[in-house]
Amino acid sequence: MDATIALRLPRDAASVPLIRKMFDGTLRSLGVVPQIRDDIELMLTEACANVVRHAEPSDEYTVTAGVHDDLCVIRVVDTGDGFDPSRVRTPAPGEESGRGMLIMRALADDVRFISRREHGVVVALEKRLRFEPGAAGLTLGTGNGRRPR
Repeated sequence: MDATIALRLPRDAASVPLIRKMFDGTLRSLGVVPQIRDDIELMLTEACANVVRHAEPSDEYTVTAGVHDDLCVIRVVDTGDGFDPSRVRTPAPGEESGRGMLIMRALADDVRFISRREHGVVVALEKRLRFEPGAAGLTLGTGNGRRPR
């Protein structure tokens, strides 16, 4: 099964809950277990919030979120100035911001930050899915009611 949502969004805080709710509704419809949906929602929120907060001078960004058999693949792409992910410092205990990359790395099965100087950043996140018994995602994945491998 392949299902993908792709949106070009304004670099505005109001865009973050929009894509989060749209994709959560898709995952819920497919029968993805709540814990995995929550992890994906938080990863997606952090990736989009980082664009809104840091992707100067970009006016918009693109989110592609898809389900490919039992794998969720998210790509958040901005057109800002880019950054060097290895130079992002770890926040001190008690700091109220700066934990987005740490959260994404903790929740994703695979995360890549691809910086394209003066052409923005691609954040690529992957998460293995687990489905509720009898979920639509199971039957759509293989056509025979068994979970795809």
